[in-house]
Amino acid sequence: MYHTMARKLLKSMLLCVILAAAALAPAVARAAELLMFERDGCVWCARWDRDVGPIYDKTDEAKLLPLRRVNIDRDKPANLALASPVRFTPTFVVIDNGREVGRITGYINDDAFWGLLGTMVAKLPPRPTPNHT
Repeated sequence: MYHTMARKLLKSMLLCVILAAAALAPAVARAAELLMFERDGCVWCARWDRDVGPIYDKTDEAKLLPLRRVNIDRDKPANLALASPVRFTPTFVVIDNGREVGRITGYINDDAFWGLLGTMVAKLPPRPTPNHT
């Protein structure tokens, strides 16, 4: 009798955990981010690191699109719907709801990067602003 009750309790607890995870999953999936696909020895990646890297986290763009670096030789990000495979580095891909919004292939200079990134930020749906009371 106690064994049956324990089994039912365990199933109920497991169901609660699954439902809680399902409720939280959409919030995680909605997060927009900027993926930087790079590889070891990439000269243009190093140039981006020198020109933009030190300030990116301090910008409004970084608040909307936190940077996640992906080494294409080692990392295989899951659950991404990319428009096409990434072959060149650096490639910057804006992801929203797990889907590609746009990409910048290559890096020329910081002016070109910020201009192209601004175009992609404009394509994102409006985000609710935090209510500070």
